[in-house]
Amino acid sequence: MRELLRKIIRTGRVAEDPPARPGGAVPEAAAELRGSVQIRHVDAGSCNGCEVEIASAFGPVHDAERYGARLVASPRHADALLVTGPVTRNMRVALRRTHEAVPAPKVVVALGDCARGCGVFAGAYGVAGAVDDVVPVDTEVPGCPPEPEAIVAALRGLTGR
Repeated sequence: MRELLRKIIRTGRVAEDPPARPGGAVPEAAAELRGSVQIRHVDAGSCNGCEVEIASAFGPVHDAERYGARLVASPRHADALLVTGPVTRNMRVALRRTHEAVPAPKVVVALGDCARGCGVFAGAYGVAGAVDDVVPVDTEVPGCPPEPEAIVAALRGLTGR
């Protein structure tokens, strides 16, 4: 046990330096959040590819929480909505109500090509449209599905860290 403690003290902290801060414009509402963003994820009709990447972005490798982004269970506790998938007809009202439940200032992030412009689901009978057709979008993350690095970069753009 003593040997292990000595090794820990001798080695010190071993971690990679964080990547450079993301550039680009910060949404106006995000400037008021002051470095910490509580996020409510809404699956509006996706294939779950983006959800796998979100799990990876908040997992131990990419660890989006170290930059001040945290997933919450209730829209009433959230500062931002992270919306994936095209908005289906069944989810249109639910997405609007969720957006209304988030207190101001609020930010909406359209994650993935389907959320941005319906992707491969464009023109499908059950699709009401892109996220921007239902609620105003502040930030978009391209990709099908977007890589965890892109998701973390977008969240860092909101937190400013």
